[in-house]
Amino acid sequence: MLNVESQLAKLQSDGVNLSTAELLRYQQLSSLFSLAPKRMPQAKLAGSYLTKHKGRGMEFDEARHYQAGDDIRAIDWRVTARTGKTHTKIYREERERPVFLFCDFLPSMLIGTQLLTKAVQAAHVSALISWSAAARGDKVGALVFNQEQHQEVKPLTRKRAVLRVCHELTSMHHQSKLMVPNAERDTQAFTDACARARRLARPGSLVYVVSDFQHLSAMAVQHLSQLSRHCEVRGIIVDDPIEHSLPQAKSVQQVSVSDGLSQQQWLLGDNSEQRRYQAWRAQQNDAITMQLRKANVSRYAISAGFALDKQLQEMQQEQR
Repeated sequence: MLNVESQLAKLQSDGVNLSTAELLRYQQLSSLFSLAPKRMPQAKLAGSYLTKHKGRGMEFDEARHYQAGDDIRAIDWRVTARTGKTHTKIYREERERPVFLFCDFLPSMLIGTQLLTKAVQAAHVSALISWSAAARGDKVGALVFNQEQHQEVKPLTRKRAVLRVCHELTSMHHQSKLMVPNAERDTQAFTDACARARRLARPGSLVYVVSDFQHLSAMAVQHLSQLSRHCEVRGIIVDDPIEHSLPQAKSVQQVSVSDGLSQQQWLLGDNSEQRRYQAWRAQQNDAITMQLRKANVSRYAISAGFALDKQLQEMQQEQR
């Protein structure tokens, strides 16, 4: 218990509620998270040349007087009409890569059995990604949602963008804490959020979907698949240790568990019960993995039972 308390103190969290202070902490840890593209994207405007920067390719820079040899298709007719002299548009290479966050605060995210709830860990992950993007100079946008509403954050640059995202994360989390699970409504909310993300994320964006994916419907998979055609989509699967195996017990004991609607009896300390439970959970997790693979979404797992920075440091050591 002391170990958990010391970890929570380090995270500046109580594990259940969410504060701005614990999200600001990740500004100092932004180097732990890599936003580098998985593959070098191909620039359509330059044949087969591979550019290091993924974006729309060309962005308007300024208008200047028309010169012989300029492409007439680039003439700025509004400036020309206003000044009485022909002007042409000048473009520059767009080097930023917008980062778009999709954060799930549905009731299934409110579960937590060891350190944090999944919702709190999802907010921590989203904050870290935001700070990492800001450190790279990328624009950061977000879609944060629960059963009843969603909040959109238009892509902005630098620290103010991250502060806006952090504000929306804490606000939405606070509103979501008392919501009751409803399978049909939760599935529809997740599907609707995927449809909104598909419309909001600019082509060339790096999109992070932070969720437990417990409400991944066939229609949601279609939306994510369409989104992945124009963006690189990465799924951060936030889970809890109990979603893999039952808690250990020294002796066999029966406990009652509830999700707020239905109640079940679990037998802790029984090996056969543990095996059946693990097989059931593995089947569920495999189904989510298959659906995300079908949508061409990269998958990364983060546990709510351990500090985020510790998990990322261990991942970095394994990759060396």
